[in-house]
Amino acid sequence: MLQRNVGELLQELRVAQAGVQILFGFLLSVVFTGRFHDASGFEKTLHLLAVLLTVAATALLIAPAAWHRMLFRTGRREQILRVGNRVVLVGFGCLAAAITVTVALIAKVSFGPVAMGLVGGMAILLFGLLWFAVPGMLVGDQRRRDGH
Repeated sequence: MLQRNVGELLQELRVAQAGVQILFGFLLSVVFTGRFHDASGFEKTLHLLAVLLTVAATALLIAPAAWHRMLFRTGRREQILRVGNRVVLVGFGCLAAAITVTVALIAKVSFGPVAMGLVGGMAILLFGLLWFAVPGMLVGDQRRRDGH
């Protein structure tokens, strides 16, 4: 069971890592465009924030796979799973924040500050609901059914 749980965690991370890598590549390429040099200081700051959040998401989402490999056959699977799950949740938060900042920046450049606020707000609401609130409600439902 423990081996299967670790395997599932690592498989889930493969899916998330693809999204992080695509976002990271996009963010890196933006710096080398002509329009980036004309961006305001605020826009460049938002871009850097998105890059830093993507770096954090990358590190956090890859860490459990690295731990699994480095601690192979040391009897630490349970620790990898317990700590890895927490690290991955923080990584998902960083990824949600990175995507939110990125789409808010795109809205700002394309349509102005009001659009930035609306798009950023909708993105963080969507991530908050789908990635965090829904699982929290499902856990709560299960606990109520189990009488805890």
